[in-house]
Amino acid sequence: MRKLGRRQAVRLLGITAAMPALLPAAQAQPRWPDRPIRIIVPYPPGGSTDPVARLLASELQNRLGQPVVVENRAGAAGSIGTEAVARAAPDGTTFLFHTSVLATEPSFKQNLPYNVLTDLVPVSLLVTGPYLLVVNPALPARNVGELVAFARANPGKVNFGSAGTGSSGHLIGELFALRAGAQMVHVPYRGGGPSVTALMQNEIQFIFDTIPGSRALVEDGRLRALAVTSAERAPLLPQVPTIVESGLPDFANEFWLGLLAPARLPPEIQARMAEAVRASLAEPGFRERLMPLGMVPRGLGPEEFGATLRRDIAEWRDAIQRANIRAE
Repeated sequence: MRKLGRRQAVRLLGITAAMPALLPAAQAQPRWPDRPIRIIVPYPPGGSTDPVARLLASELQNRLGQPVVVENRAGAAGSIGTEAVARAAPDGTTFLFHTSVLATEPSFKQNLPYNVLTDLVPVSLLVTGPYLLVVNPALPARNVGELVAFARANPGKVNFGSAGTGSSGHLIGELFALRAGAQMVHVPYRGGGPSVTALMQNEIQFIFDTIPGSRALVEDGRLRALAVTSAERAPLLPQVPTIVESGLPDFANEFWLGLLAPARLPPEIQARMAEAVRASLAEPGFRERLMPLGMVPRGLGPEEFGATLRRDIAEWRDAIQRANIRAE
């Protein structure tokens, strides 16, 4: 065996002596996750957001080896649950499962108790889906072009309904009227169900709904689908054109569901959770269960999700100001 020189021996002794001091620092880095995780949904149970959140929680629990619990924290149109996450410790145990409505809040809601862009960090944009433009069959419009022409010829006489002021159906309807250059009247209801009923009773002329919300009524002829708002046709209703195809250029708008966390979440936890979500969405069983909900898996990471959120906030700010929409 070759003998160590004096200088090499001194260096080796120095490294050996330093190792005990280095070990506690490495051991101080906790393995994540080391505790149960909660995903806060800022809406009541039973909505379109809830089943996707619970599907995700089940997949994440298997992947991360810790309980993942969905907690519905409803109130103030989503603000209560969102604030709870914004104020939570950024330790990787609390996440927010929100919708694209989050991008409208900075422009629509006054005195928000949090800043969407600085109090939260994006983790993953899970899925996107189109809205479906449906009309009462009694309306003399069989496509978007005819609806726009009818509305322009009858200013203020074409009404569209929604689940309430500030809901996605309200805002997308206002954007549609703005892009169509027609005067249309918004009629708010207390929930999506009453607005669909009002449409069937011909109290209003059209709504923007999710595909699962109106698909059965379209298929049995009680409502007529004119278009979807996505850039491409929806797999569940491939015979229904997009609004862009129908003559309104640059009108492509989809809802999304995304996972966010408190600001200052360590980047390594943010990245690990984003990867766990992406892997979950790649599971065939997960994708199959999304299909009936009219949703397309995306799995965008923090950077892409952040860019989408900032873009949507800017676009909705412009549309809300131009349409002069105010909270009631």
